Amino acid sequence: MTGRWAGSNRRAELPADWYTAIRPAVLQRDEYRCRNRIDGRVCGRTANQVDHIGDKHDHRIEMLQAMCADCHAKKSSRQGNDARWAVRRQRPAERHPGLIG
Repeated sequence: MTGRWAGSNRRAELPADWYTAIRPAVLQRDEYRCRNRIDGRVCGRTANQVDHIGDKHDHRIEMLQAMCADCHAKKSSRQGNDARWAVRRQRPAERHPGLIG
């Protein structure tokens, strides 16, 4: 993974109490265990990160889950790639410069 947080404004989008109230509450609720599902089973490794289950702007505790760094990185990478490909699919196909007409 190259950029990680480089160039991201994600931290600025988090609520003021993210690090003092929300994040610790989610980690404690989930007993510091990764809740990501892999092939239908919960990962269960030690979690040190909190992930948004749905909308990245929905900071309700019930819409957050504890995740280990590996699972969170894979999920974020997959979401980023999906978003990048969605943009590519929207672009019109470029005409080949050698074609006339």
